[in-house]
Amino acid sequence: VLALWGATLANLTCLQQTDLKSLIAYSSISHMGLVIAAIMIQTQWSLSGAMALMIAHGFTSSGLFCLANTTYERTKTRIMILTRGFHNILPMATTWWLLINLMNIATPPTMNFTGELLIASSLFNWCPTTIIIFGLSMLITASYSLHMFLSTQASTPMLNSHTTPTHSREHLLMTLHTLPLILISLKPELVI
Repeated sequence: VLALWGATLANLTCLQQTDLKSLIAYSSISHMGLVIAAIMIQTQWSLSGAMALMIAHGFTSSGLFCLANTTYERTKTRIMILTRGFHNILPMATTWWLLINLMNIATPPTMNFTGELLIASSLFNWCPTTIIIFGLSMLITASYSLHMFLSTQASTPMLNSHTTPTHSREHLLMTLHTLPLILISLKPELVI
């Protein structure tokens, strides 16, 4: 219960962040709170869910940090309000942001969803009232992930200077983050 409460508090901290990298870091803390809760239960489903979420979150969190760096290289700031409007400037990067944020929210059929579903069911079997804290945590996760996406991509750009287009190395890097996660999501028995 304390691990779930810690995850929820980390999620609430994410809602207050204006710095992009801080938001992603607190997001990692909240996801690891779910992993700790699952490991403490010590059931087959909870351990499988913890393993799945750790692997999926490793790819997702690293991808978010890579995207934050891509944004930082062009704006020289990590403040989300100053990085807005990138959908007009770098449309392919916006696609990557959307894909990685959907994975962070744990939308089906990603491995994040599989891990969180296994953890949620094992937590519910252990103590039915934990589903309330878990549900609140998932709701807040969706809120700050959508806030992060909209803050960096929507609205009119704040930049007055010329922005370089995305490089092939950045697309390769994001492909190497998303492709393994998609493949593992299609065949989860490889890791759990």
